[in-house]
Amino acid sequence: MGWLRQDVNRSRSNGRNGIEVTEQPIWLERLPEPFHSFRVVQLSDIHLSLFTPLERVEQAVRLANNLLPDLVSITGDFISYSRSFIEPVAEALGGLRATRGVFAVLGNHDYRVGADAVAQALRRRGIVVLRNQNVALGSNGHSFHVVGVDDATTGHDDLPRALSGIPAYATKILLSHHPGIIRRAARHDVDFVMAGHTHGGQVDWSVFATLYGWPKVQPRFFRGLDRLGPTQMYVSRGIGTILLPIRIGCPAEIPRFCLLPRNGTGHGSGYSSRGGDGSPRCDRGEAGKNFRSFPH
Repeated sequence: MGWLRQDVNRSRSNGRNGIEVTEQPIWLERLPEPFHSFRVVQLSDIHLSLFTPLERVEQAVRLANNLLPDLVSITGDFISYSRSFIEPVAEALGGLRATRGVFAVLGNHDYRVGADAVAQALRRRGIVVLRNQNVALGSNGHSFHVVGVDDATTGHDDLPRALSGIPAYATKILLSHHPGIIRRAARHDVDFVMAGHTHGGQVDWSVFATLYGWPKVQPRFFRGLDRLGPTQMYVSRGIGTILLPIRIGCPAEIPRFCLLPRNGTGHGSGYSSRGGDGSPRCDRGEAGKNFRSFPH
């Protein structure tokens, strides 16, 4: 993995059975200067249900806000099985705050329960739902594009349409519920993908492999950071659970990404792995100042 694997994902946990906040620098070749040290917080697979109570979602919102994001991305599966949870989850997520806004895409469970109802509830709370669309974030004559595709599991994704109108040289950050988008994203020269869907497996089977001497085999693009050609992707473990309300060695997660310019050695400047209190930190630089958004 070369330079990509040299950056160790730092994390901290928030209480017993809590949500782990992970910190990950993302080095990008063509990141415009005004966006150096831009902070993106990802929420995924919330699955508000009997298994994932509203208090859990409200905790995630508080943690996300405490990370002072420039942008929040939510990568689908807001609910599990019932339409009765649509309004409560939208109301809770309406409390998210970011200087450049909150962006979302839909997941397979949202489609199974009611995609239009989920999207409308989120939009009423000021969340930008990207359904095969993109938005240009501009600052001082520079911009990069936030792209969102509909759920691939249910066949509603249209990546060419989502990328429509974006200049070939522009930085492209893609939100996709399903990580299977990675190969098409790489063919379309997407810089960075945020995905979910897998929950990281909910159970880390390598724990049992160690106990019983089984081979440790981790499928690619299943959780954490990976890349295919020029395209990087992070697959979040998400917030909620499905089928069984358990996690073993695979805690719920809120990733925070620090977008940084990559130089010839694979690294740039502006990232400090530790803040004054010993916690991971991303220096803001000019990020979050004097921005405009241009929807497409």
